[in-house]
Amino acid sequence: MNFEHTEDRRMLADSLNRFLAGQYPIETRHAIAYGAQGHSREAYRQLADLGVTGALFPEAAGGLGGQGFDVSVIFECLGRGLSSEPVLGALVVGQALVHSGASAHQPVLEALIEGRAVAALAHDEPGSHYELNRVATTAARAGDGWVLDGAKAVVAFGDSADWLLVSARSEGERCDEHGISLFLVPGDAAGLGKRAYGRIDGGYAAELTFSNVRLPASALLGEAGGGLSLLRRVCGYGVLALCAEALGAMDVVKDHTLEYLRTRQQFGAPIGRFQALQHRMADLLLEVEQARSAVIRAAAAMDDDDADARERALAGAKYSIGRIGTRVAEESIQLHGGIGMTWELPLAHYAKRLVMIDHQFGDQDHHLTRYMQLGRAAARQEQPA
Repeated sequence: MNFEHTEDRRMLADSLNRFLAGQYPIETRHAIAYGAQGHSREAYRQLADLGVTGALFPEAAGGLGGQGFDVSVIFECLGRGLSSEPVLGALVVGQALVHSGASAHQPVLEALIEGRAVAALAHDEPGSHYELNRVATTAARAGDGWVLDGAKAVVAFGDSADWLLVSARSEGERCDEHGISLFLVPGDAAGLGKRAYGRIDGGYAAELTFSNVRLPASALLGEAGGGLSLLRRVCGYGVLALCAEALGAMDVVKDHTLEYLRTRQQFGAPIGRFQALQHRMADLLLEVEQARSAVIRAAAAMDDDDADARERALAGAKYSIGRIGTRVAEESIQLHGGIGMTWELPLAHYAKRLVMIDHQFGDQDHHLTRYMQLGRAAARQEQPA
């Protein structure tokens, strides 16, 4: 297998890295991430002008790529630059529009690609424990349309999103796999309540409440009650994006730590000459390369028609990223000493982001369990009758 990226991907990655290094330095990033909105509409539009959002979607939908490796290349660069822009929401919501075949919402997809609209996935609920089938928010038919009632938790950029992809139960009990429907909801819909708060790694999340939120029939994506498969598909894109983002952040943390070990003097010599620290750093480098392999495998599997094989590769990658990302964050701070915890050092902010990525779209425990479940199911299918 050839692991080299295409010329177009390499050119886009180079352009994106240069933009983030020149126009999005750590000081600018902090001002944006910890500012009033947690992101910058202007920076988001500039990313779209570079082709970042377009590369996340296939040409048939008005994009420039849309394959797994397109997603991984983009988010690895965003991880290097520690971007706080809502590109992840655009990816997940946009892919839902693409895979549902919702032609009525093509203007929304175009707005996402052009950077004119911010979107967010509103799925997690209090007590859902990352399980996609645990949905208590209800969707009841009302004439030709729908009425939503319920609550969603920790919705990234949910306070400022122009569009929300909302999961709701149109039939069945809370944990049933059948009966989940997906809706595209305007961010200013009547009856939609929002409570925003800052995240420790920058940006904002929100608790959302839906109280008699009325939607037209066109708001439904796909078939009523059959939204779980679509939800799993688009969350897979989110998992891949987070894994690639973490990989980019790990590379920066690795480089900063190596430089510190080469320059920090103790007892008249660089501390990188001490064998104990060399061993710890060598172990860290091996872990980062293992994470890279997991991301490559997940990106290749993203375009696989076998849903179980695709989900297993993604679960394995997210588990690896969660475990390795946390270790990289902890070890890098340990190797830096007390300075590693200071606000002024970029390392501390990369470390926070790595830890938080583990808790988005399922933590390492969740994905390890999912990986084993899928593995056992595949083994049963392979057994002779």
